[in-house]
Amino acid sequence: ISLIKNQLTSKGDITITDNRNGKTYDFKLKNGLVKASDLASLKDSKGNPMRSYDPAYMNTVNCTSSISYIDGEKGVLEYRGIPIEQLAAKSSFIEVAYLLIFGSLPSPNQMKKFNGKVNNHTYIHTDLQNIIKSFRYDAHPMGMLCSSITALSTLHPEANPSLQGDKIYKNRHFLNKQIYRILGTMPTIAAYCYRHRIGKPFNQPRNDLGFVENFLYMLDYLNDSSFNSHPVLVKALDILFILHAEHELNCSTSAVRHLASSGVDIYSCIAGGVSALYGPKHGGANEAVLRMLEEIKTKENIPAYIKAVKEKQKVLFGFGHRVYKSYDPRAKIVKNLSDEVFSVFGKEPLIELAVELEKIALTDEYFISKKLYPNVDFYTGVIYKAMGFPTDMFPVLFSIPRAAGWLAHWAEFNNDSENKIVRPRQNYVGLRQQNYQDISSRKEESSTLDAVESSFYNRRRISLPKYQKN
Repeated sequence: ISLIKNQLTSKGDITITDNRNGKTYDFKLKNGLVKASDLASLKDSKGNPMRSYDPAYMNTVNCTSSISYIDGEKGVLEYRGIPIEQLAAKSSFIEVAYLLIFGSLPSPNQMKKFNGKVNNHTYIHTDLQNIIKSFRYDAHPMGMLCSSITALSTLHPEANPSLQGDKIYKNRHFLNKQIYRILGTMPTIAAYCYRHRIGKPFNQPRNDLGFVENFLYMLDYLNDSSFNSHPVLVKALDILFILHAEHELNCSTSAVRHLASSGVDIYSCIAGGVSALYGPKHGGANEAVLRMLEEIKTKENIPAYIKAVKEKQKVLFGFGHRVYKSYDPRAKIVKNLSDEVFSVFGKEPLIELAVELEKIALTDEYFISKKLYPNVDFYTGVIYKAMGFPTDMFPVLFSIPRAAGWLAHWAEFNNDSENKIVRPRQNYVGLRQQNYQDISSRKEESSTLDAVESSFYNRRRISLPKYQKN
């Protein structure tokens, strides 16, 4: 098929000539896009419609959104049109959450009301507290966070479309209730997962504190009545929350929208987002960066590691991005923020290793040619470590602010008449029209049925009489 880019029948139209049969088709463009469903009018000699093949959505647009804008070539990120640099310098996370969800910056009265609504939804049900307490002491915080949010759906049956009908989220007031509840409880659940890990009792949230201050209080308060989180820590975490709040149709946001298309409740949608964020290629990347730096250990070991990366034996975590083909604008902000954090907490030894690794990678033709630049995950892990957060809490610290972006997309999805249940097509290459065979007449096909066995299983197996020597 040849695409005649310059042969426009009229402004906003595009002509495609099918070289298989010589037929020509005119298609309307909307915002420079051709509808994939229009391609179905192109058929082969057997009548099979044309489909576009895009396994990882490398060049697929699946929604119309006004929440965030990214120019990967120029390193631009905007929330509702406002550059991320301005928001990080002048705004707060709770204000950014309002901006993302409601579409504009709030007035003083709107800010006060929104902040109050979120603060009034920070307490969680005692049943949910007991669920968190029932996890093993060494359970990963992301596993606990995901499970706990899923459990929220069972505690709020009135918000479940499967029980109350699929129109309940069309009521904006009811939809807002779920937004306040999730924004308010995410820090509480996250803090309780952390406290459970360290064997400390849960701290009840305080609505006299700001969003970040309250989270830090629930994490760290013991019995000192004069406890106050350090202002540099509060400000730094607030900026990091802003940077992580939204990033267009990333893996986890796409998962939330995908789940929302089925009509499932918002808590299950957010739990799905958390699950996607758990992966080392997404929200777990900053954790992977830290483990990589710990593996490298010294500056002298960097050349050998770089060599292993080029030979596909190692992965250079924190470099490269699906969208950005230049320096991630968030990474610049985080790198500058690190000096402020280290002035209070002391310099994290791994930061010098990270800076040297970045320097070498940015001057190496291999990485330059592939446009591999540091992304936001490269420095955030080092900063979180300097702040005293355990490594497995890093993706949790990502999930809390990203909930604002997820909720913005969920609300937008529910208000978009174009959206239907997501159901991609497949390129089937398997067998067809095979007959069922009786088990006695089947040939044994090559299959791998063995699985990893535990030491307990091996010990038990060799203890059985049939394995013992006479």
